[in-house]
Amino acid sequence: MQELDHFDVAAGILCDAKGRILIAERLGGGPFHGLWEFPGGKIVDGESAPQALSRELAEELGIEITEYSSFMNLRHEYDDRIVTIEFFLVSEWNSDPIGREGQELRWVPADLLNAGELLPADVPVVAALKRRH
Repeated sequence: MQELDHFDVAAGILCDAKGRILIAERLGGGPFHGLWEFPGGKIVDGESAPQALSRELAEELGIEITEYSSFMNLRHEYDDRIVTIEFFLVSEWNSDPIGREGQELRWVPADLLNAGELLPADVPVVAALKRRH
């Protein structure tokens, strides 16, 4: 049996003053094209999860985060990989988020988040966000 690749990921749940959550379109080919996700990415060697979060959100959204807190950690096994994701609630940042990589962005009220539109690993996060609001 082949061992699956494992990735550590940091993801940001941006929540605005109206209680809306930012989701980003998943770009590229593969089975998840067309789904949505919480922005973020892989943690590189020597980087902490908060450092990765700051770097990824600057690269993907063009923002600098100024206030965040840990929300939840989860592990998800896909067919071809295992991901361990640390999710952060991001409550303050400078400038307006933009899709710097060509991805669409949507602000969605927390209670209207549709788990079926998001990556499979994000489904438990949607449930936790709905309980929180």
